[in-house]
Amino acid sequence: MQAVLTIFMVQHLRMSDTHVNLMQGALGLLMYSLPVLGGVVGDQWLGTRPTLVGGAIGLTLGYGLLAISLHHPVLFLPALTLIALASGLFKPNAGALVKQIYAGDGTALDAAFTLYYMAVNVGSTISMLLVPWLQQFYGSAVAFGLCSLGLLIGLTYYALCSRWIGRFFTLRKQSLPSLAAEISRPAPTKRALAAGALGFLALWAGSVWLMASPSVIRFCVIILSVALILLWGWLYKQVQPHEKAGLFLSYVLSVETMAYLVFYQQQQSSLTLFALRAVSGTYTLGAWPIFTMSAGQFQALNPLWVMALSPILAWLYQRSARTGRDVSFPAKIILGYVCVGIACCVLWWEASTAQGQVSPWVMVFAYGAMSLGELLTMGLGLAIIARYAPARISALLMGALYLLWGVGMYGGGLVANLAALPEGAEQHVISATFYAPLFAKLSVGAGIMCLVLLGIFPFVKRLEGYHEKNFKCCK
Repeated sequence: MQAVLTIFMVQHLRMSDTHVNLMQGALGLLMYSLPVLGGVVGDQWLGTRPTLVGGAIGLTLGYGLLAISLHHPVLFLPALTLIALASGLFKPNAGALVKQIYAGDGTALDAAFTLYYMAVNVGSTISMLLVPWLQQFYGSAVAFGLCSLGLLIGLTYYALCSRWIGRFFTLRKQSLPSLAAEISRPAPTKRALAAGALGFLALWAGSVWLMASPSVIRFCVIILSVALILLWGWLYKQVQPHEKAGLFLSYVLSVETMAYLVFYQQQQSSLTLFALRAVSGTYTLGAWPIFTMSAGQFQALNPLWVMALSPILAWLYQRSARTGRDVSFPAKIILGYVCVGIACCVLWWEASTAQGQVSPWVMVFAYGAMSLGELLTMGLGLAIIARYAPARISALLMGALYLLWGVGMYGGGLVANLAALPEGAEQHVISATFYAPLFAKLSVGAGIMCLVLLGIFPFVKRLEGYHEKNFKCCK
């Protein structure tokens, strides 16, 4: 869905670039904020598996509504917000289910999460190559319909295996009593289910209203940001004195990872529009054409690079740890922004000097550098919380981190509007040079981030030293 959504809004719903970018930013805010609620529902109320199934059903219906919104545009916002809400139920509980299956075996758990992460990226790559092709040759309704069909197949498979899964978890509770309370949840009453359904409908209606009201959602972003700062301040006062350095360090590094989301959001907005209007889709070696990619398919380069780079980085991390030259989190984040800056500079140079369409190999390099930056910044976010924050509040801080990332995604939508096509302008006359100022500003922004992070690096290292000293003393 993500791979074709921007093109669908621009070409079929005839939305302006400004509207599309703001819509993508608002959707990113919902996508990253709502898993906090989904985690609470799964942990404290319905249980992991029922919440996961409920999220999958919601996604199936959401993609189905999106498929018919081409002929009934009034369904577009309800479909989009239903997808965000259902994703909020699905995403956190999918990871929690992996944890429950392999609880008690640390080695197997690490391997399982590695395979889980790889599966997500394999599925993302295949779908981001297939769905834009379907959109190009068979229309958006078929492309979105396939998303719905894929989930329906998954739900059917789950239903067929439900008895076996139930027996498996019964045995797990018997063999691992400490997991019984986490897996078992008393069935909610009918009144509670009705109240939950009404709450979901109210949240759905409110989300549709927010998505349709840019000024209101901007106000909500401000309120959420202030609330997050107040939460951080309250937590800082509650922790023990020896925990304050690590907690404050997690705050600083979380904000550093959040800034990356401004660049990451360009993949769904400005970079997709750049690929649509100014990038050749035909890869060549010399004068020989090899294969062709559509504008939406370029987004598949991100998971491809993530899959290629993740094992290399994991090996480098392990090797540096064995040799006593482990690179600290703050240094990795700086390197991440260097990678992002290189990607933006290459795009800036190519866009400003292009005589015709930009070579697709430029996009391969740019996505590669940005994906490496993603792994070095956003990819370390949850690990930062796990390492530096007190364990008893880590779940709350991880939820706050997702909310912070949602704010970053919204900010990325605002930045993308620096290259919004003017109202009434013809898309086919837009050249690569139109996007050069945006890439220039992104390059400067990445450079400023590097300088700022280098400037506060000594302070961050002192915080890290205080945390390690206090941790050893208390241990």
